[in-house]
Amino acid sequence: MSDKATLPALSPDRRRIAVGKFERANQVSLTGNHDYAIKLLQECCLLDPGNFIYRKALRQSQKNKYQNNLRGSSLAFLTTWPKKLRMQAALRTGDHLKVLQFGEQVLGRNPWDIGTQIVMAEAFAELKLVDQAIWCLEQVRLKTTEHKKTNRLLARLYERRGNFTQSIALWEWLRKKDPTDLEAAGKAKEIAAEATIARGNYQQKISNAQQAASAEEKDAAETASNLATGTGEQKALGSGTGEQKALGSGTGEQKALGSDRVTREVEPLLAKLKANPSSTLLYLQISQAYRRLEMPSEAKKILQQGLVPTGNAFEVAIELADLEIEGFRKDVKRAEEKIRRDPKNEEVKKIHQRLLKEINKRELQMFQQKAERYPTEMSHRFELGVRLLRAGQNDEAIRELQAARNDPRQHHKSLFYLGVCFKNRNNWKLAQRNFEEALKSWPVGEETLRKELLFHLAQGAAQAGEFQKAIEVGMELANVDFSYNDIGRLLDEWQTQEQAS
Repeated sequence: MSDKATLPALSPDRRRIAVGKFERANQVSLTGNHDYAIKLLQECCLLDPGNFIYRKALRQSQKNKYQNNLRGSSLAFLTTWPKKLRMQAALRTGDHLKVLQFGEQVLGRNPWDIGTQIVMAEAFAELKLVDQAIWCLEQVRLKTTEHKKTNRLLARLYERRGNFTQSIALWEWLRKKDPTDLEAAGKAKEIAAEATIARGNYQQKISNAQQAASAEEKDAAETASNLATGTGEQKALGSGTGEQKALGSGTGEQKALGSDRVTREVEPLLAKLKANPSSTLLYLQISQAYRRLEMPSEAKKILQQGLVPTGNAFEVAIELADLEIEGFRKDVKRAEEKIRRDPKNEEVKKIHQRLLKEINKRELQMFQQKAERYPTEMSHRFELGVRLLRAGQNDEAIRELQAARNDPRQHHKSLFYLGVCFKNRNNWKLAQRNFEEALKSWPVGEETLRKELLFHLAQGAAQAGEFQKAIEVGMELANVDFSYNDIGRLLDEWQTQEQAS
């Protein structure tokens, strides 16, 4: 593959500049200055061409400028043809980044230009940005569903992404439009067979997820350390009770039970793996079985064994990374238990902070990989945003959380953490706006995080001199938990300051 078919490396400086321009574009867009917003967003896309969020925001601003009239500027055809020629030339030479650059200039005059969006979709696909390519073609279908070339390209991309039902529907449409289309006639049957196979694998993954959830519940009660023996952390936290240790220790009855479960749950999977040594799914199933049996070293061993035969499968690598983090998570639980028993133990408190920092660093890397691999899965973007926030990278966190808030499942939590980010950046107005929006949409039952939200909102209002607002929100928090972060004392202080002002 040539350098023209790859994305440029994104340096921290370029990322920071792009985030700053994106934030400014959002601000000016609210004032109705679409031209300036579009200019800033085009610069964001030049700096970070693979960023889906910038691209979507740019397209929305372009459409807003023309009030969604589905045709853009009345003179678009006359003013955009030179850019279209350059775009086609760039496509012929394989300069796909230039294709995107010229394409955005055309769409700045007509965001619904069909030919331009098709060419850009081809460039995205060549750059391995399949989700962006699909999105580009779906934009065409918002204007017309009858465009044959769009539907054909989209059917192929849906198949590539694994969206078999949508792909089959488009191939069927093409077949009905042209009964002599041999590709369309054959593809529908071929993909239907693939979908059947994939559905079977999907059901298996659902079962695995349920089993993993059960394992997590069990792990919540475990406090044994998985760090290397002899460290200061282990000495401070203690070695744990016999009940906390893995199946290899304990009574003879426990060992027999563990051995029986290994025979029942793991050995059949190992036999299948012997017959199919390159199966990613089997390595994951065996690892999860070992984790349920509290045998992390065996789980780690099988995953490491699976990296080469699966071609370093992404799922195997991610499972291995998560398994390595799990040892630190268990140590955090043990540290927290010791702090509850001995709140004045400063050594354990320092260890606790170091462990949290290490976990966040590793989880940040893991969710960054997940978000890059699955850019449309907003739960990964949300988790990445939270880890960036914890690492003090507020601007980068804002970008991820603003993307995640469009997902109804992540909406209220994303708004809360966005408020924290803006509060950290000393932008109280934006912080307050996000906190209040989060509070309006907060679901019943998530009280722990809601209390934190109320505290941030009350504290921020007080720091901004809005004591009446601080007291109002603080009263609501005190009514739920009067001891939370010393809110009772803070309310007394705010009331005194309000009376003095």
